[in-house]
Amino acid sequence: MRITLLLRSTALAATLALSVVPSVHAADPAQALADVGKTVLSVGPNGEKPEPASAVSLTDAELAEIKGMNAKAAIVMHYAGNDWSQAQIEGLKSQFEKMGISVVAVTDAGFKPDKQVADIETVMAQKPNIIVSIPTDPTATAAAYKAAGEAGAKLVFMDNVPAGFKAGTDYVSSVSADNYGNGVATAHLLAQALGGKGDVGLVFHAADFFVTKQRYDAVKKTLAENYPDIKVVAEQGIGGPDFAGDAEKAAGALLVSNPSIKGIWAVWDVPAEGVVNAALNNGRDDLVIVNCDLGENAAINMAGDGPIKGLSAQRPFDQGVTEAMLAGYGLLNKPAPAYVALPALPVTKANLAEAWSQVYHKPVTDKIKQSME
Repeated sequence: MRITLLLRSTALAATLALSVVPSVHAADPAQALADVGKTVLSVGPNGEKPEPASAVSLTDAELAEIKGMNAKAAIVMHYAGNDWSQAQIEGLKSQFEKMGISVVAVTDAGFKPDKQVADIETVMAQKPNIIVSIPTDPTATAAAYKAAGEAGAKLVFMDNVPAGFKAGTDYVSSVSADNYGNGVATAHLLAQALGGKGDVGLVFHAADFFVTKQRYDAVKKTLAENYPDIKVVAEQGIGGPDFAGDAEKAAGALLVSNPSIKGIWAVWDVPAEGVVNAALNNGRDDLVIVNCDLGENAAINMAGDGPIKGLSAQRPFDQGVTEAMLAGYGLLNKPAPAYVALPALPVTKANLAEAWSQVYHKPVTDKIKQSME
């Protein structure tokens, strides 16, 4: 009899233990966010180990040698219509000026590969010694970058690298934020804002774009492995170039077809603006939105207690500075790290002002300040 009761008691205890496994194994988002940025989680486009930006430096003698070259640089952007791109350009220009390098062109491809190919061909007419760029499409633009390199331009890439290119041979280096880490951070921010449970939707970038794929993979994996009570019930890709408009339509469709959704993840700040509009249009003032990238409109929304409750920022100004210094490596034929990554920076309303200063190297804008007040 005692054996029977003991077995029943053991079975009951096991059943009760199984019933609480989800909450026992759920991560603590606050602790997880405190750990973000201590380690870079991304690898490079070709699997390269990340090196920190602090590993990139030029001596006074090297700077003097570069200044004596009177070199010219062109900045060939995939898209220049957001705060991230503008901060990259500002960081590049700031460092190039210190190096005595003149910027002869800044182009905006509007996320169109054919336009970017034309931009590369156009800037090459000015015979730049350096091109710093982010390919819109790694395959469609590869031949144009190859021709520019063969004509003598030293190539440094942001985030994405042309297909088939090898660091140290076809280009100097690539520099990125820790985009996988940014995806991880947004998963924890979403969990924190939802109290660890609820149905969510994802608005991702439906393109062959290395860094946005990293974010998408990271947020899905982190939610699945750490938050058993958060379920991804719907996803929708966007292609652009009207990323806010596309995201508004995508999020609206998600909310209509899945009214149980409590939160939506957006791949960067401009799509997040579209998700905000979709929430307003559908009367969802309870919706939680998180995204990668710290743009002014997202910051204004967060500061004013809007639906954007958290985001994970890149460090685009510092990234631009690092890219310019690596361009100097190219001019000197100095061996460079293949892949440099800067850590993710989780942002909520509580640290918004401090984070803005870190990201953009300037105080928050008047519009953000007004929203805070």
